[in-house]
Amino acid sequence: MRGIIGVLVLVLDIIAIVDALKSSMDTGKKALWIILILILPVIGMALYFSISKKTYLVRAPFCLKEIK
Repeated sequence: MRGIIGVLVLVLDIIAIVDALKSSMDTGKKALWIILILILPVIGMALYFSISKKTYLVRAPFCLKEIK
């Protein structure tokens, strides 16, 4: 069971790092996020996905609108 959780955390960390590298953030912010994800894998990944994303989808009656 521990092995499965470890692999899951590894895969999610890799996804977070690739997402950070592809993002439009400046190089310094990318480097800080990647260092945080590498030092604190679970917490860093969770913080990255919860804090770094600033786009939200709001459900309107007949469509989805993007808010920045």
